[in-house]
Amino acid sequence: MVSAPDLAALETLSSATLRERWQTLVGTTAPSVSPKMLRLALAWEMQARASAGLARAATQTLDQLARGQTRTQAATPGMRLVREWQGQVHVVTVGEDQIIRWNDREWRSLSEVARAITGTRWSGPAFFGLKKKVAA
Repeated sequence: MVSAPDLAALETLSSATLRERWQTLVGTTAPSVSPKMLRLALAWEMQARASAGLARAATQTLDQLARGQTRTQAATPGMRLVREWQGQVHVVTVGEDQIIRWNDREWRSLSEVARAITGTRWSGPAFFGLKKKVAA
């Protein structure tokens, strides 16, 4: 567990030191946010790592919310996705068992299906309209 003094010490760090701490802890360049927001993000990272962190999906959702550029709706059981591509209609279903089905086959992800349809790498949620840009 992260101690309260460790978290409180973040308040005394300069912007440059906070960015260095982020680079060391996370391994990426610090996001372009205010020092106050970076302190909150560092505190969260420190606590998440101390308690084994969050699931990948939760981390991706939080990252997406922090950037504020897009929102992705999850593919839920019973969902039926329809996409027209080059004059052909493609229907993908998400079974109650969470298995994605298209063209009489089972797929691991919507991105795999989008790749099979287009022949190029696509974000499955973007291809099927589950990923939307947020209005400014």
